[in-house]
Amino acid sequence: MIAYILSIFISAFLLFQVQPMISRYILPFFGGTPSVWSTVELFFQVFLTGGYAYASWLVKRFSVKKQLWLHIALLAASWMVVAQRTLICWY
Repeated sequence: MIAYILSIFISAFLLFQVQPMISRYILPFFGGTPSVWSTVELFFQVFLTGGYAYASWLVKRFSVKKQLWLHIALLAASWMVVAQRTLICWY
């Protein structure tokens, strides 16, 4: 049980360390105003909450084997979207 608590704490800590760094990096590209900073922070928080909701839904509805296949399908779909957009940008 302590391993799960420690794992969740470390992942949340690392996420909240990366969030301001990425926000600060992309801030000049979008104007650098306080509203941009707030929007970037809101984006991270919304997607973090969505990730928690997705994980909760996944654990309640599917077995471990089905979770694995669902994750593989999502990774393949995201890879195909990124590959397609990359090919479009090259031409």
